[in-house]
Amino acid sequence: MPQDWKLTALAPRAQAEAALVAHEGASDWPDDIALTGFEAAPDQPDVWRIDAYLPRRPTTADRARFAALFPAPTPAIATETLPPTDWVRASQEGLEPIRAGRFLVHTPEHRPLSAPGTHALCIPASRAFGTGHHATTAGCLLMLEAMRAEGILARNVADIGTGTGLLAFATLRLWPRAIVTASDIDPACAHVVAENAGLNGVPLGHRRGELTMAIAPGMAHPLLAARGPYDLIIANILAGPLIALAPDFAAALVPGGSLVLAGLLADQEPAVRHACFLAGLRLAARRQAGEWPVLWLRRRPVWRRHG
Repeated sequence: MPQDWKLTALAPRAQAEAALVAHEGASDWPDDIALTGFEAAPDQPDVWRIDAYLPRRPTTADRARFAALFPAPTPAIATETLPPTDWVRASQEGLEPIRAGRFLVHTPEHRPLSAPGTHALCIPASRAFGTGHHATTAGCLLMLEAMRAEGILARNVADIGTGTGLLAFATLRLWPRAIVTASDIDPACAHVVAENAGLNGVPLGHRRGELTMAIAPGMAHPLLAARGPYDLIIANILAGPLIALAPDFAAALVPGGSLVLAGLLADQEPAVRHACFLAGLRLAARRQAGEWPVLWLRRRPVWRRHG
C-alpha cells in the first residue's frame, strides 16, 4: 500500500477560514491533495487545524502552494508521514447512520433496514468529500423537508458545491419530478457524484427526475445559466463564497424562488444575511444545527405598477 503524507498548519480561525476559501477558488489545486479544516480542540474554538493529505511525498511546490493559501503571517507547516492505511475504510469505522427527519444517511457498511416513509441515502465515506454526517448537511435535510411540508414546489433545482451529491439526491426524494443540476468546483466530484448516484438509484440525465452534473466555480457555467432560472438553489459551502455569490444566486432564482444556505458559523450569519438582503433576498426561516445556522431565503417578487 503506498505511503501517505500530511501537511498540517495551526492558525486562528479567521486565517484558517480564509485558507479554506482560497482553496475553494484555487483552480490549479492538485487533484491528489485533499484538504480538511476543523477546530484544533473542543476547548480551543478559535484555533483551527488545516490538514493536506497526499498519497506521495510532498514537494517544495506542494508546501509552497499549501502555505500560499494562508494570509500573512503564514503559520508554521509541519510535515508528517502516515502509516499505510485504507483511508476510506478507516473513515467509515464508527460512522453510525444518522437520521434527519425522514432522511437516513448511512455508509455501505451500515445499511440499516429503513422504515416505510424513510428516505435512506447511502454515501460512502471519503476524506475529500465527507459522508453527510456534518451538522450542516443534516440541517439542510431538515430544512428541505420542512419546505416540502409547507407546500414549496421545486421543479427546477441547483445544488451548488454538491460534494458527494447528497443534497441533490435528497431533493429528488422530496420532489421526484424536479430537474436537478449539481455543481462543484472540484473536477473529482463528477466521478464521486456519478458513483453515489448509482448507489442510490438516482438516474443521470437532463430530464425531469434526473440529475445533471457540472464542474464550475459558483454559478459560472453555461449549463447552469441555460437551465435557470431556478425554483430552488442549495449552497452548503463557506461563508465567504456565500457572500460573494449572493447576487448570482438572486439573479438565478425565479421571483419568489427559494435559496437554502449553510456552511456558515453563527458569527458569520449577519454578514451573509446582509449580502443576501442587498441582493433582494429575504429570510423565510432559519434552523440551528449546533453552531451552524441553516438559512432559507426567498427572492422578492417583482411588483409592476399597472395603469
